[in-house]
Amino acid sequence: MALSRSARLGALATATASFFVIAASSAPTPGAPGIGDPYFPRLGNGGFDARHYDLNLSYAPDTGRLDGRTTLRARATRNLSSFDLDLQQLQVSGVEVDGRKARFTRDGDEITVTPRDDLREGRDFTVSVTYGGIPEALGGPIVFGSRYGWMKTADGVFVACEPNAASTWFPSSDHPSDKATYDIRIRTPRGLTAVSNGRLVSAYDKHGSTYTHWRESRPMATYLATATIGKFDVRTGRTPGGTPIYVAVDPVLKDANGVDVYAVTAAATDYWSQVFGPYPFEETGAIVDDMPEAGFSLEVQSKPAYSAVRSETTIVHELAHQWFGDSVSVAQWKDIWLNEGFATYAQWLWAEHQGTRSAHDSFLAGYNSRPADSSFWQIKVADPQRDTMFASAVYQRGAMTLQALRERIGDTAFFKLLPAWTKLHRYGNANTADFIRLAEQVSGRQLDDLFDTWLFTTGKPTL
Repeated sequence: MALSRSARLGALATATASFFVIAASSAPTPGAPGIGDPYFPRLGNGGFDARHYDLNLSYAPDTGRLDGRTTLRARATRNLSSFDLDLQQLQVSGVEVDGRKARFTRDGDEITVTPRDDLREGRDFTVSVTYGGIPEALGGPIVFGSRYGWMKTADGVFVACEPNAASTWFPSSDHPSDKATYDIRIRTPRGLTAVSNGRLVSAYDKHGSTYTHWRESRPMATYLATATIGKFDVRTGRTPGGTPIYVAVDPVLKDANGVDVYAVTAAATDYWSQVFGPYPFEETGAIVDDMPEAGFSLEVQSKPAYSAVRSETTIVHELAHQWFGDSVSVAQWKDIWLNEGFATYAQWLWAEHQGTRSAHDSFLAGYNSRPADSSFWQIKVADPQRDTMFASAVYQRGAMTLQALRERIGDTAFFKLLPAWTKLHRYGNANTADFIRLAEQVSGRQLDDLFDTWLFTTGKPTL
């Protein structure tokens, strides 16, 4: 069918207009300086998806200086004229994109990188950042008032970064919603051991230095990365269930607390694999370092890091996080009860498993010990706010929520729900609404009232 001249001109005009609309809509734009998390608006970065980090680090304990080169492989999620990385305190000496020198500017903790050519949506690219300086730990009210992040010790450094301290030692998209795999290479003075995530690829001495290469082949949130360095006694093997295990203990703490960290780690890893589903990582283990100033332990992916807090119940808590927090990570930090409530409930399950106290009795003990006018009941567990995101209510009331759920839907449905959750969101991210939806699906029950009461409402619930 032929068109008249006027029709052809009209069609041409329409096509031309459409072309300019499409061109305008796809014009490259700067990536966002944050993902928009209400607690940490500038953490993470918009416009790309982190895929893999290759960290090359050199640390001098005598001066505290860290020198590094981080190469991030990422994928553009829209047409980018520039993009941001998070880096606190350390000085940047050079940036390359796909091997070519790139311009960069800095605004506080944000590094804005402008490549020579725009990055089209869907394109994979690499950005390499060379940097150095003396990392400083963060402080404030968030983590129990403790310092956290890159913390100098007598013989090295203890690295535990939740929620926002990974970017104190490597440039990154520092938010748990942007997970990636890792290669972490660490150079230290000879005689020190560097412990990181995943499996040990190689370790050798050369010219007075020790070179260590670790590889985490499963997606990991930035805050779970570590490069803890010091003198350690290392024990390796396999759990009775066959999972490789690597436990590093500071010799100063070898006989402290009377806890066999290796044995408890092996037993808990195997038991949680039965209750929560298959162990999600290549290796389990522990890092036990003499850092009492930290005052906390952290569920470092594949090897929880323990400072002044070392006990059997702490170990089972941090290992439960390998499923709840590490494999299944929060979508936003307000969902933190999905990490801490579940790990606390795991402590109750462990006591039940050991035959010392039922989870029901643990629930009642926590419930009855706090009067109705206690500030404990004034935290909204599903949105506890940034400076109180690790308040005891997030842990304890979060665990109470799970026990209330268990008693509502019954053991059969409840213990079907837990591995269903870890399987559905394995290596990904999820939020509270996702958990409620799955709980209703598995149980066949409508549960809005239960979750509204325990997670979204302040005040002491009536039993």
